[in-house]
Amino acid sequence: MQIVMQTKQAMRLGVLVPGSQLPTAREVVATTAINPNTVHKAYRELEHEGLVESRRGAGTFVIRALSHPETASDSPLGEGLREWLRHAHAAGLEKEDVTALFLALIDEYGSTLPTTGQRGLPLGAEEFQNPT
Repeated sequence: MQIVMQTKQAMRLGVLVPGSQLPTAREVVATTAINPNTVHKAYRELEHEGLVESRRGAGTFVIRALSHPETASDSPLGEGLREWLRHAHAAGLEKEDVTALFLALIDEYGSTLPTTGQRGLPLGAEEFQNPT
């Protein structure tokens, strides 16, 4: 689950974009000591979700974008969040405090966030339905 979540996070932040190659299972195992079967299972899950594609002999590549311009750290939202974090730090909040507050507010606000676009597709999926 951590590999899947971290890969999706990197995709949302634009670190991994369509065409990016994921590290091989051997590279992941060497740097993390995770079982190779776990890495393969995570990559299969990402492939099942239509986010990556395995190419025999070439590796595993990102085939879909999850990022939005608003998620860039230099976007107005990123700058606003950075400023908020400065205030939280000045108020003496630690990382765990900020995380708890943020997750509580996401849970509170999350029920009002739309999860589908105009045509009932998951948010972000509509752009892939009618390529221009």
